[in-house]
Amino acid sequence: MPGKRIALAADHGGFDQKQSLKTWLVSQGYSLKDFGSDSASKSVDYPDYAHIVAKMVKKGEADFGILVCGTGLGMAIAANKVAGIRAVPVTSVDFAVLAREHNDANVLALSGRYTDDATNKNIVTAFLTTDFASEVDGSSSRHARRVAKLEG
Repeated sequence: MPGKRIALAADHGGFDQKQSLKTWLVSQGYSLKDFGSDSASKSVDYPDYAHIVAKMVKKGEADFGILVCGTGLGMAIAANKVAGIRAVPVTSVDFAVLAREHNDANVLALSGRYTDDATNKNIVTAFLTTDFASEVDGSSSRHARRVAKLEG
C-alpha cells in the first residue's frame, strides 16, 4: 500500500518512536503529514494530537492515522471521540491484522514506551497492508454488518 496518505502524531511519550516511524514510512513509499509533537522533553496533551489526526482521517485527507503515546491507550480513547473513527491500541502484529480485517480500523495507536521500535514497525506494516474483510463470496461479510453497527 505504499502511496497511501498517513496522518502521524505523538505526544512527548511517543515522540522518539514517531520520529523513527516517520523516516521509515517515507522510505517505504508512504506519503505522510507529521502533526507533532516536536519534543520528548516538553510535556503535551495527547488528546490534542489524537483529535487532529482523527479529523484528517474523517475528512478523507489521510487514508490512515498513526498515533504514538506512552501506551497507545489515551490516544485511542481520544481519537475514538471523532465520529467515523475506529482507533485501536495495538501491541502485536496479530491484533493489527484483526483490527483491519474485522473492525476496519482506520487509526492505529502505538505504545512508545512498552513496545520496541522494530515491533511497532511490524505492527504498522501489518496494519497498512491488511484489507478489511468486507465481502465473502460476493456478499457483505459479518464484519461489515458489525462495523456498520458501530456508526450508530
